[in-house]
Amino acid sequence: MAVDALSEKPGSDSSLPDHSAGRLTPPPSSRSRRRVAIDLSLLAVVGVVLVGAVAAAYGAVQREFYSPTAFVEQYLSMLEEGRTSDALSVPGVAVASADLEAAGLPPTAHDALLRSTALATLTDAHVVSEEQHDHFTTVNVAYTAGGYAGTTSFDVEEDGAIGIAPTWRFASSPLAVLSLNVGGSMSFNVNGFALDKRQVSPEGVDADPTEAVSLLVFSPGLYSVSVETAIATTPGVAVLSDSPFTSVPVTVQAQPTEEFVEVVQERVEEFLSTCASQEVLQPTACPFGYVVEDRIASIPEWQIETQPTISIESDGADWKIPATPAAARLNVDIQSLFDGSITTASEVVPFFVTGTIRVLPDGSVTISVGGTEGE
Repeated sequence: MAVDALSEKPGSDSSLPDHSAGRLTPPPSSRSRRRVAIDLSLLAVVGVVLVGAVAAAYGAVQREFYSPTAFVEQYLSMLEEGRTSDALSVPGVAVASADLEAAGLPPTAHDALLRSTALATLTDAHVVSEEQHDHFTTVNVAYTAGGYAGTTSFDVEEDGAIGIAPTWRFASSPLAVLSLNVGGSMSFNVNGFALDKRQVSPEGVDADPTEAVSLLVFSPGLYSVSVETAIATTPGVAVLSDSPFTSVPVTVQAQPTEEFVEVVQERVEEFLSTCASQEVLQPTACPFGYVVEDRIASIPEWQIETQPTISIESDGADWKIPATPAAARLNVDIQSLFDGSITTASEVVPFFVTGTIRVLPDGSVTISVGGTEGE
């Protein structure tokens, strides 16, 4: 058969392997090349997108946790939450005496108010802008302190790094110094926190009641100073600490309470009544008396004609009674040395009452009443 003849054709070897599978592959078509190019382009785009996403994520993380804004926001949140110990541990917040002195502030400023119980409410604290400078960044913030809106600017500088992320510190401490002068009382309250000048003055128990005391305070913060004792009171004075590392002067003048004035009035009236009970022309240690050139023919009788209307004025940490007019009446029989006749005298004797009121360390008072004869 033709098939058999073909298979047995001389020179052929049916045992040899078929090499058709080993033929060279033709070059790829243009369609295949385009597909590869598209795949490579897609991979490149994906790579660029991934790099951009990573960069954006890094930028977002840096802004959220490692930027000047984030640094200041963390500090503000600590004050909002009353975490004063944490706030003091923020780099650049705590100060030494030398730092205060170098800034022209009292190096002995006391830290009694750097506690949560002396903080007023701080809310809605947020960063409104950043200003870049050569070696530092100014971060401007807004907030509401104790119901009052305010703004403050902080200078922040780099303070090393964590890996490739920078860390920050306050270039100038956000603390300020409250220079507080309280007249009429050694004790006072700041945001309801009770203090005594002798506790916070470097002179201690020898503190001058007329001298201001220096107290470190957080900025931003509202500080309300008042006096509320049995003898003295004030309506209160509020001051906003909105400028870091500066002095904030505050002057408060206490006024005597109505109850205190009433007590002093009673004591003065009792004193004058005691003077009037002395049956002599010149009552001992009293602000009034009478002089006659003739002989008295009866026992002198005094009575207070007009009681003084007492007022009280501040005198450092103590008080005083300013010269206040009053009058006493003397009834006495007088015998003339010339002819022996007797006349009854009823004389109104004007005088002035003065006094000093000293506040003792335990809060009690001593009242010393004096005076002078009037005209």
